[in-house]
Amino acid sequence: MGEKKTDPDYSPRVRIAIVTARNAPAHERVVTTLRAAGIRVDDAFFLGGIEKARVLKVFRPHIFIDDQVGHIEGVSGYYPTAHVPFGAINGVTSA
Repeated sequence: MGEKKTDPDYSPRVRIAIVTARNAPAHERVVTTLRAAGIRVDDAFFLGGIEKARVLKVFRPHIFIDDQVGHIEGVSGYYPTAHVPFGAINGVTSA
């Protein structure tokens, strides 16, 4: 698998960004979890309560996935969206 630092012509097939309303120190859990799973994130936005739609309008994702329906409704008119029904907000805390 190529990387930009070793191959100047490398272009990633998928660009992954995390956009979360969380703020420090909650970001550490996100980064640690993704690294443990071997997932490389290209961009991360820890918004500390700023509305996600503002960042997404600039970032222009191909798809936006969230665990809260309210966040999806705010951007579904602009981008394809998907709801992941997981987490305490959805009543699911373990797989």
